Amino acid sequence: MSRAVGEHPRRVIDSFELLYVKRGTLGIEEAGREFRVGAEETLLLWPGKEHGGTLPYPPDLQFFWAHFVLPAKPARQAAQMLDVPQHAMVARPEQMTSLFRRFLNEQELLGERQIPMSLMLMLMLWEVTNSRAVGTIGSVQDSSAAVLAARAEALICTGFHGPMSTSTIAAALGCNADYLGRVFRTIYRCTLTEAIHLRRLRQATALLAEGKTSIDAIAARCGFDDTGYFRRLFKRSTGMTPQAYRRLHLRVHVNTG
Repeated sequence: MSRAVGEHPRRVIDSFELLYVKRGTLGIEEAGREFRVGAEETLLLWPGKEHGGTLPYPPDLQFFWAHFVLPAKPARQAAQMLDVPQHAMVARPEQMTSLFRRFLNEQELLGERQIPMSLMLMLMLWEVTNSRAVGTIGSVQDSSAAVLAARAEALICTGFHGPMSTSTIAAALGCNADYLGRVFRTIYRCTLTEAIHLRRLRQATALLAEGKTSIDAIAARCGFDDTGYFRRLFKRSTGMTPQAYRRLHLRVHVNTG
């Protein structure tokens, strides 16, 4: 969490650095290339290249980071190499947040153990690999279609707490629901219904990790009329119940460095 003091240090390091912004905007540049890393975006910084902040830390900034190194000679039998975009919009931000929180918790409770730390970092990189590079619009060439999908995404971000469905979003945008669904899935790689659920669950994970609001109240605030359905959907998405998630993540890590 930002103390709104200073900016990212200028330095050259001998490891990769994976940054994930949860809230706010982080201004940073690497070897003369400037980035504005917004909420739910990642940035991968390379070893041996000078990087440093370009903007003071804003008061609302929250971001995670992790350093890692790669072996000098990767194993020839590696099943797959990851194609990690340098600057990406995370497809599953609640999953990335969960991984970083668990990484910090494990490090705090058990110390820096190479195998579990490496496995969790690999999962983070896998999430970035399956995300969308900032500045791209997938395979849809029609810019008007991309704008339409972005408008649908904006409606979901602002109205997820109330009644919402594919048909209501299409009606609000004045377009055909089937067409909107196809365009949205092409660009965001999920259906509109999945996007609504993801946005609601994302808000639910934040409320669970940051306060003591009851599960029923959280479900209602996130747009779920049925608490039982919310619990089932939450467990299907995260692999644990809302209460178990709260016990695991109800910690605050403050950046004092």
